[in-house]
Amino acid sequence: MNTSRRTFLRLSGLTAGSAILSGCAGTKTAGRRPLTIIDTHTHFYDPTRPQGVPWPEASDTFLYKKTMPTDYRAQKVEQPVTGTVVVEASHWVEDNQWILDIARNDPFIVGLCGNLPLGTPEFAGPLKTLVKNKLYAGMRHRQRSLSDDLKSPEFIRDVKLLADHNLELDSLGNTANLPHVNQLARRVPALRIVIDHLANTRIDGRNVDPEWRKNIFEVARNPNVHMKVSGLVEGTGRTNGTAPRDPEFYRPWLDIVWEAFGEDRLIYGSNWPVSARFSSLGTVQGIVYDYFSTKGSVALTKVFSGNAKNVYRWVNRD
Repeated sequence: MNTSRRTFLRLSGLTAGSAILSGCAGTKTAGRRPLTIIDTHTHFYDPTRPQGVPWPEASDTFLYKKTMPTDYRAQKVEQPVTGTVVVEASHWVEDNQWILDIARNDPFIVGLCGNLPLGTPEFAGPLKTLVKNKLYAGMRHRQRSLSDDLKSPEFIRDVKLLADHNLELDSLGNTANLPHVNQLARRVPALRIVIDHLANTRIDGRNVDPEWRKNIFEVARNPNVHMKVSGLVEGTGRTNGTAPRDPEFYRPWLDIVWEAFGEDRLIYGSNWPVSARFSSLGTVQGIVYDYFSTKGSVALTKVFSGNAKNVYRWVNRD
């Protein structure tokens, strides 16, 4: 959208999103209030680089292709996305800077959840450099067992350093990982922790894992722990792209995280392009919108952008 059009919309009391919605009568977006939507979980990478990529593997024919912000923006969605927090899937330290270099020329990237080797001598130096960039929001723990890392004084030292820099920690794991997140939250209460993908629980539309439910309520007692509303379509296991669009299919799980975390600690993320193996980006966004729209406009706004601002400190770059 050019500057003159943006100025016109602002002066007329509209947003870019509302302008798009006004022309969508008869579609699912008709009548929906425009939102600021921050997608807090995307992955961008380029296997055609001379050095290649450590993830995804070349054998993954679905994901192994150049995937950039322009590809994300080309996806059909029910409401326009304002910006994204990239979650770095590469364990190469230099790839943190690679994303920040892309973001320099693309304001659609409003934050980076990076990847550094916590608990090692190679952590503090790169962190000191990266935090100079206001887009650097935190990092994800994914390479090793959190259970083992909790026994390491070096790991605890480094996550405390994250908290000292006002950064967050994403935690990728399954249901069995939740008690360890609980321990970490108690040991480092100043650290904001985000559990990714509903802890990767199985979602079949009917049978909630009782162990998952118990652990969710236990870890949610820590006010510094947040839940990313992502991984819904992935939880179905339907890798042929047929995960259901109906939010009722996901309601038993969404009801639990809503009850446990409330409107202030739930954050929207798509996990695109991984989620595309299971369903479209429009479906992923629509499920979350439809469910949380029943909780009121305040909750809807918090889940789609407000809580992400509090946790990732995303930067408005318009």
